[in-house]
Amino acid sequence: MNNITAYDIAQMIDHSLLNPKFTRQEVEAGCRLAAQYECITVCVKPCDVKLSYDVLKGTKVITTTVVGFPHGSNLTEIKVLEARRAIEEGCGEIDLVMNIGRFLSGDYDLVYDDIAAVSEAAHNNNVILKVILENAYLKPEQIKKACEICVAAHADFTKSSTGYASYGARICDLKIMRSNTLASMQVKAAGGVRTLNDALAVRAVGVTRFGCTTTAQLMQDAREREARGTLIVPEPENVKELLYIRKA
Repeated sequence: MNNITAYDIAQMIDHSLLNPKFTRQEVEAGCRLAAQYECITVCVKPCDVKLSYDVLKGTKVITTTVVGFPHGSNLTEIKVLEARRAIEEGCGEIDLVMNIGRFLSGDYDLVYDDIAAVSEAAHNNNVILKVILENAYLKPEQIKKACEICVAAHADFTKSSTGYASYGARICDLKIMRSNTLASMQVKAAGGVRTLNDALAVRAVGVTRFGCTTTAQLMQDAREREARGTLIVPEPENVKELLYIRKA
């Protein structure tokens, strides 16, 4: 049996604070919650990076932000500027949205150049780069192609979704991402990982990180199941598809 700990789950969580309605006070509270449960990062809007970094000083929680969010349509130089400014303000990881429209147009060189430029800016500062593919808009063969570009551009992660398309993470898509990237790269699930069983399911298929807005309940469940000795990662063949569909 593949028993794990609640801390193992916490170290998969990018606690998401991207809701456009969140106030400064709600962001601060979210950062404190992430520290309480020992999450690996919080993911905040660019305007909240310094706020998050200041709140989390003295903890091990990393501040993450998004670049080119949510459609990846910013000019490359703007994405690079966004990344550099976020890094200056204390960001330790960047979640970059691939230029979805240009990718669907077949402008693969542009998409590569876009990702590679932000990758260079991040890695020059020892910052991790995750690339959001937004799989809801892609066919399986397109997910494979996007993964190929991410590998060539030296991304550290591929990420399934922004969480704002019609659906987020699906097991079938995560398997494609895992099997079409380097073993040294990681995979992040975003959108729809809301319960402990969801978290265990994505871990079973090779995901090492997931975005979460239900962190408190998920971690409470993880701690209870660890105490009972029943916090177990299922075998991949026993994992059911995630069925979350975003409401309009």
